Amino acid sequence: MAPLMNLAIAQSFSPAFDRFSGGKTSYVNLEDGTQIEGTIDDFDRKKGLIEEVTIKDADGKKIKLEAEKIKSMYVPPSNLAKFNEAMDFATEASNWQSGNDVDKDIISKGYAMFERSTVMLGKKKRDLLLQIVNPSFANYVRVYQDPMAKETAGFGVAGIDVVGGEEKSYYVKVGDAPAFRLYKKDYSKQFASVFKGCKAVVDAVGKKKAWSDFASHAMMAAKECQ
Repeated sequence: MAPLMNLAIAQSFSPAFDRFSGGKTSYVNLEDGTQIEGTIDDFDRKKGLIEEVTIKDADGKKIKLEAEKIKSMYVPPSNLAKFNEAMDFATEASNWQSGNDVDKDIISKGYAMFERSTVMLGKKKRDLLLQIVNPSFANYVRVYQDPMAKETAGFGVAGIDVVGGEEKSYYVKVGDAPAFRLYKKDYSKQFASVFKGCKAVVDAVGKKKAWSDFASHAMMAAKECQ
């Protein structure tokens, strides 16, 4: 069992972002196949969810895009500490497992990736534009930021975040099924439903189903159960 566990030691999810740079190029892929490059001018949100993105093209023209028209996008974070976290994540993710739907070159520059995904909100399905937090190892399970999730307390110095809190929930998508919200408190109970298709992970993890190891489990599944 040990060799399998060693494959995923110290793996972490990409940090979740809420502010983005208006000075660096962003890349937006629309549902109709159109690709737009420009700088982010504004994100319109409602209850944490992205409803509209405004981007400036090379000529300075503002283009407003409704979230439902966006298939995926890559945007640079504006917070320096978060950006450095993203760069650390990109550097650590040396053994990429994701398929062709993730642009490795852009992610390796510290960018955040968002994509549309069908999710279950209660008993209803909705298509939401969410940040994927495991872009380098998303070929078994795709893990998305929960925009409404709470974090455990972190700490800071002089008002600057030094150590962020731990996310208490994510949206998780396995195969073609809609993504569902997975809570920290339910991880041990829901572990089997997430990794039931990957016996290597189930056998290697055994009874030690710690929420803090979720990223390592997802990485292991990406390596062992593509």
